[in-house]
Amino acid sequence: MKKAVIYWSGTGNTEAMAKAVAEGAGAELFTVSDFSGSIGDYDSVAFGCPAMGAEVLEEDEFEPFFTAAEDKLDGKKVALFGSYGWGDGEWMRNWEERVKNSGAVLVNGEGVIANETPGDDDLEKCRELGKALSE
Repeated sequence: MKKAVIYWSGTGNTEAMAKAVAEGAGAELFTVSDFSGSIGDYDSVAFGCPAMGAEVLEEDEFEPFFTAAEDKLDGKKVALFGSYGWGDGEWMRNWEERVKNSGAVLVNGEGVIANETPGDDDLEKCRELGKALSE
């Protein structure tokens, strides 16, 4: 089973989460700018992005990447994660809906979010998310 964790991080918070997800999943780890493969080549994919602006995905790199990937997610297991510093997690709820609408199977039914710097509990949830991605 081929697995990838693909993320964008501005402060390092989502990067720490990505590393924990990849550890739990035994997956290849990529930043969005470093990913040169095809989503279609992977059985399952975890995506990580923090909330930006008015609770949206990062708009310059991650949003265009994810938009291009959406039509390749049908039937795949997908996990979502990210950090935020304000709001109530609306960006994650919207993102989860997009994944479900793409025909993907959302691992655990929801993403993992951390307020600001992820703590030990948040990182453990990320490792568990990675394990679930591999099942």
